[in-house]
Amino acid sequence: MRKVRFRTILVVLVLLLAVAAVVASGILPRIRARRALRAETEREAEPVVNIFRPDREAPSEEVVLPANIQAFVDAPIFARTNGYLKRWYHDIGSRVKKGELLAEIESPEVDQQLQQAQHDLATAQANLALAQTTAQRYVDLLKTDSVAKQDVDNAVQSAAAQTATVKSAQANVARLQQMVDFEKLYAPFDGVVTARNTDIGQLIESGSAGGTPRELFHVAAIDRLRVFVQVPQVYSHDTLPGMQADLTLPELPGRRFPGKLVRTANAIDPNTRTLLVEVDVVNTTGLLMPGAYTEIHFKLRSKGTTLIIPSTSLMFRSDGLRVPVVVSGNKIQMLPVTVGRDFGNTIEVLAGLPDTAEVVANPPDALVEGELVRISRAAPAKEVQE
Repeated sequence: MRKVRFRTILVVLVLLLAVAAVVASGILPRIRARRALRAETEREAEPVVNIFRPDREAPSEEVVLPANIQAFVDAPIFARTNGYLKRWYHDIGSRVKKGELLAEIESPEVDQQLQQAQHDLATAQANLALAQTTAQRYVDLLKTDSVAKQDVDNAVQSAAAQTATVKSAQANVARLQQMVDFEKLYAPFDGVVTARNTDIGQLIESGSAGGTPRELFHVAAIDRLRVFVQVPQVYSHDTLPGMQADLTLPELPGRRFPGKLVRTANAIDPNTRTLLVEVDVVNTTGLLMPGAYTEIHFKLRSKGTTLIIPSTSLMFRSDGLRVPVVVSGNKIQMLPVTVGRDFGNTIEVLAGLPDTAEVVANPPDALVEGELVRISRAAPAKEVQE
């Protein structure tokens, strides 16, 4: 009887073990798969980020200031004698060389006055020759006491007076000759005629004739140009002679013309709080024109190093600016930072970010404090900034 009961219990145990084995072989893998799926899902839900370590560098800041282009040398041409315009030889846009004839003025009165002065000079010279001869004769006669001493003195003084008359006549001839020379207008330097305000037959009045003189021509040297710029006081110690400055024109986008800062006023204007500086540029292409509006680009480099990160790593939160960094356990920590200058693609961090921080590049907007992330790769800071 006992043997039968023992066998029955043994059979039941075997059956239970068999059932348990069957159940375990079907359920346990399913449970493991479900757990693995859940873990994979949670892992896939973690944001994938790239990280980098910020660099310390002396950043260069581009300052853009408005200005006007000026000719290196610029001169209005006025008449120095009265008359009528006889002929002009160069119109606007003409390139001229120094000393090249621009126009001729016809002045009949001045020509006649010169002729009269020349005749007066000839008369004075003849009278001087006669007076000198007479004085010499009186001096010779005085040796033999043939004439009175008073007569000799009179003859000598007459010769001296005639000498003064000749010099006066010579000065008058030179003055009128100068007036005749003023009938021709010449280019004072190599350049371009930018204005012609007269024509043939027009009445010309000299600038010394009273009233407001009229400009006949205007000549500008454009092979080399200068630009005067008002630099704000905050940049005054960084703009130094010798540094490069590029010019841009609104009508030529993308085109830059290299220039050079040649001098500064070394004084701040108390009214505008600006420093006057001069930039010279060689106009090799001829595209730059005097009077044109331009923008001057200065690249100013900081004297010390500072921490620089890409602008895309900065996150705006209700409690202030934050920079996400990855800490131990691949968790996100939002660091409050103080920023400085904005350089466009990059920004200066003054405080709050250690040099060894692993900063998230291009963080998603939904990133929060303590969130787990997956690191795709660690990129150099230079590469992230680009």
